[in-house]
Amino acid sequence: MKGPYDFTAEQIDKVVAEKRIGNYALGKVGATNDVNLSVSWVGRSDTDLNKELKARLDLKHPKFKFSYADSKQAAFEKECRNFHDFGGKKALDNKIHPDRPDGMARLKCPVPNCTEL
Repeated sequence: MKGPYDFTAEQIDKVVAEKRIGNYALGKVGATNDVNLSVSWVGRSDTDLNKELKARLDLKHPKFKFSYADSKQAAFEKECRNFHDFGGKKALDNKIHPDRPDGMARLKCPVPNCTEL
């Protein structure tokens, strides 16, 4: 993922293209390290990552990272892996497992032994 960047509308417009599928992580950086993001929220957009990030500005996280995806399925699978890698419901502010993209009800979480989907 690229970043971290300040989580502001201005910075989102500066670094995130419109109408691109992708993933993001929100959080904060430590006082002595401005590179590693302490992640507290993960998400994706199946249509417009720029717009999705701006819709999340109310979550009040100071930093974000992002990456683009080649497809809705790829974005979903990455979001699932991020969700589990960063501690799932126990560690993240996300309180539900990532949902499948519209029209893709057969997709399963790519994380072994996941029972949430």
